[in-house]
Amino acid sequence: MNIDVYTSTGTKKGTIALPASVFESAINDGLMHQAVIRQQSNRRYSIAHAKSRGEIRGSTKKLYAQKGTGRARRGSVRSPLLRGGGKAFGPRNNTNFTKDMPHKMRQAALRSCLSAQAVAGKIIGLEGYKEERSTKKASALLTKLPVELGRSILFVLPESNNDLQLSVRNIPGVKTVQVGYLNPVDILNSRSIIFMTDAIKKVEEIFGAKKDSIKSEIRSSKSEKKEAKEAEESKEAKETKKPSTTKKAPAKAKKEAKESKEAEEVKKSSPSKK
Repeated sequence: MNIDVYTSTGTKKGTIALPASVFESAINDGLMHQAVIRQQSNRRYSIAHAKSRGEIRGSTKKLYAQKGTGRARRGSVRSPLLRGGGKAFGPRNNTNFTKDMPHKMRQAALRSCLSAQAVAGKIIGLEGYKEERSTKKASALLTKLPVELGRSILFVLPESNNDLQLSVRNIPGVKTVQVGYLNPVDILNSRSIIFMTDAIKKVEEIFGAKKDSIKSEIRSSKSEKKEAKEAEESKEAKETKKPSTTKKAPAKAKKEAKESKEAEEVKKSSPSKK
């Protein structure tokens, strides 16, 4: 898949091929949804808090006798049944909303998000940016690029670039992110994604599917080494056991010699009896 590449002045220079291991992955809507929910849940901070009857200020003394008054039974003034009392099953500020997700699933979800945006034609490339901090010039550059100002625009950088980050931070809807911090929410929320050409190579290095195959190859080589080591150890153990069998040989020979001697004595004694 190819995308258009533009220079720092906003003119079209040509095209660049996106790595298939990242931008041509299978689009899994369910996995993307799961990754977005995880990210939003982990950002969530519990603020709402209602006091229980143990946190309300007030006496714990029973209001009046259990029987004889003709009124309903009452305990302390902090009871959830009374006005000003504690809240039963109210929201708590120690609620834990964090969610976890396996590493391979997170990587696959990110590749799926990038592939979906690439198929939709929302990704373009930028060759470079002039070393100057000017919001006016950054805004003028965006007007020349095929993006809609006012909509969400995401710049993907290979590394920190203060000139670009400070130039676009006051433009509404424009956000910068480094390759290592790419996430499903920013990718899917963006109307246009502008990749620096150096960032495309770095995306393949970090999130490419080849990384998983390399890991599996390393694991298989480790298992092969382990099996070879175990085979050598078993061979050595068999060799060490051989001397124990040779020790038993003299005893067996003695036994045979003794049996033959006894047989000879029996033969010698048999003629005398006759």
